[in-house]
Amino acid sequence: MEGITVEELYNLEETIGSELLKGVTYPWEALPHIGNYIRELGKTLHEREYEKIGEDIWVAKSAKIASTACLNGPLIVGREAEIRHCAFIRGNAIIGEGAVVGNSTELKNVILFNKVQVPHYNYVGDSILGYKAHMGAGSITSNVKSDKTLVVVKSHGKEIPTELKKFGAMLGDEVEVGCNSVLNPGTIVGKGSHIYPLSSVRGIIPLGSIYKKQGEIITKSSSWNSH
Repeated sequence: MEGITVEELYNLEETIGSELLKGVTYPWEALPHIGNYIRELGKTLHEREYEKIGEDIWVAKSAKIASTACLNGPLIVGREAEIRHCAFIRGNAIIGEGAVVGNSTELKNVILFNKVQVPHYNYVGDSILGYKAHMGAGSITSNVKSDKTLVVVKSHGKEIPTELKKFGAMLGDEVEVGCNSVLNPGTIVGKGSHIYPLSSVRGIIPLGSIYKKQGEIITKSSSWNSH
C-alpha cells in the first residue's frame, strides 16, 4: 500500500510534533503517545514565547484564545494560533502555528500541523491533520466503529491492523474536506486531495484526488503525483 506513511503524508518541518512522528512508520502509531510527548516537550518551551496557563497546558504568547474556550491538558497551542468562541479542547492536543480552531469545534487526541483550519462546528478526535489541511463547516472525524472492534486500514484487498479502538482520520498536507462530510474510522486522505461536501468517506484516498462519492474518485492533476 502506498501513500499512507508519515513520509508520504506530511512535511514534518510544519509541526512541533515532528520528533514524535519521525519515530513511527504510519502516523496512527503516534496516537497513543501524544499526551506524554506534550508533557515532555512542554517543559522545553521557552518562557519568552510560551506561557504555562494550567496543568500541562502551554500557550504561545502570540496565540489568541477566546475567553469562552475550554482548554484541557496536555495541550500545546502554537504561535499565532487562534482558538475561537466556545471551542472545546479535551486534551492530548498539539495545535500548530497559525492554526484556527473555531466556533464550537471539539478536539481530542490530535496533532494539527501549522496553518490547519477547523473553523466551524467540527469534531476532530484521534486524528492527525497535515499542513494547511482544512475541514469545512460541520465536517467531522468519526473515531469509533459502530461495532466497537479495532480499526483496520484497508486498501485494494490488503489490511493493516492498527490495534486501535479509536482512530479517526489521517489527513495529508493541504487536504480540503467539504462541509458536513464524515470521515469514517481509519480514513486516510493523501496530500492535496479534495473531498466533496456531504461525503461519507472511508478507506484510503490517493494523493491529488477528488473524492466525489464512494466509488467515484478522480485524479485532480498529474502534478500532485510527483510531490
